[in-house]
Amino acid sequence: MARTDSFFIRAQVLTDGTDYAEAALDLGSYVDALGKSVLRIHNISVEYGSPSESINVPAAGTNSYSTFQLTTQQQVGTVALNNRSVVASGSLRVGAGAGSELILLNETMNAGPQDWTDGYLIAVEQMYLGVDQGFNILSQVSIVLECTVETMTQAAAMALALSQQ
Repeated sequence: MARTDSFFIRAQVLTDGTDYAEAALDLGSYVDALGKSVLRIHNISVEYGSPSESINVPAAGTNSYSTFQLTTQQQVGTVALNNRSVVASGSLRVGAGAGSELILLNETMNAGPQDWTDGYLIAVEQMYLGVDQGFNILSQVSIVLECTVETMTQAAAMALALSQQ
């Protein structure tokens, strides 16, 4: 497979803190299954909140979360890893003690392209970044994807595209 130098795709979803929110990533300038061009995602970096934002502490004695998912199909809420459209997902979990002090902070990447031997091939022209929160702890989630464009046979590219729709 022919490869290009790596480049970066950035995306962001603003959230109201309670409802699932999703943004589309247009990959049409990189992916063309009929033209045999596919995208390989090598790494994903995630930023919860803005650089200067403090985490809002949930109510005393409770826990909360902010989750993200990157999928090849539009969703109405978060989905599990066994959903074939999931490319990556992760979460930030926080908790508050009895005096409302922040006592728990845990960030996990459930799955990401960097977990796989050769990254993750994408043959669809749109992906979706979704964010959900249990309490308004942050205003946004941003991601950076390290990618390359590669060529495949037309049959292989179309088969991959169909499997991701």
